[in-house]
Amino acid sequence: MSPIPAAGPLRDRPTAASGRAAALADFFVCDIAAALPKDDMASMEHPVFSLSTRPDRRVLSYAHRGTSVEITPSVKGLATIHDKDILIYCISQLVAALNQDRPVARVLELTAHDLLLATGRETSGDAYRRLRDAFERLAGTRITTNIPTGETETTRGFGLIEGWEIVRRTRSGRMVSVSVTLSDWLYRAVLARSVLTLSRDYFALRKPLERRLYEIARKHCGRQGRWQISMATLCAKSGSASPLRVFRKMVRDIAAADGLPDYTLEVAIGDLLVVRPRAVLEEAGPRLDAAAYEAAREAAPGWDIYALEADWRRYWAASGRPKLTSPARAFVAYCAKRAG
Repeated sequence: MSPIPAAGPLRDRPTAASGRAAALADFFVCDIAAALPKDDMASMEHPVFSLSTRPDRRVLSYAHRGTSVEITPSVKGLATIHDKDILIYCISQLVAALNQDRPVARVLELTAHDLLLATGRETSGDAYRRLRDAFERLAGTRITTNIPTGETETTRGFGLIEGWEIVRRTRSGRMVSVSVTLSDWLYRAVLARSVLTLSRDYFALRKPLERRLYEIARKHCGRQGRWQISMATLCAKSGSASPLRVFRKMVRDIAAADGLPDYTLEVAIGDLLVVRPRAVLEEAGPRLDAAAYEAAREAAPGWDIYALEADWRRYWAASGRPKLTSPARAFVAYCAKRAG
């Protein structure tokens, strides 16, 4: 496969009705206002985004249990974890469309204002400038990895997005509508539903390390009662450039502030970080055991089982909380129906 080119020069595309009608089949229009935030599991698992708030031009390398990642910056620097908001928005729109049985495409057309609002950003002129910078870093950052997406494991190099361009702008030059082409690697992850649902409060987290710790907690703890990791492993997994002693202090401060959505953090004896979920489910609701979750994963491969569980519980509550002879069987049947 030939290398994926970085984004080329910006240009406005023609918007004549005939040309747009012919191109509609090749584009997915982001127009689902209530799409739940979704993140791809591979970049939640591995350090792909810089946690720096300044231009980061390091070449990053990470290897763990057979998985290797090398991230090479452009002259603009590495894509940051705040730049990732763009990908989360795109993934969220695509997954919501798949759930509605709508056709999707690797090329997305989105309204810049909607993207800024959905990710909790201001909509000033400076915000549009920063958004453009984020697009450029995402397109310029190059990833070489053997992380599998879906059922495929391939070592390849690619940009986080293949390209982007302004489709329409105001007379003052502010972008209005933007076209984004996702990398094939990321698009495969979406089609395979290798994604997890994030709290909407994720976008309110301003510190890069807070966001990264939430991602790691969401990916590894989920709704288990407890999950732990050594500080040294966590430092490497987070992608932090800080020395371990400084990293420990930052994690302690975040744990003490207790501001992460869904999870609490505790620094424990043995240089460990212990993660516990907050009260996520109604205690009065149907109880499910580990076998039910496993059966649900088989019934809905690639789906976020815990998001399905939340939807199922809401459906059960809206139906008048009927008594279930076998909650596990009812849950698995619901998952199979959604996945079908």
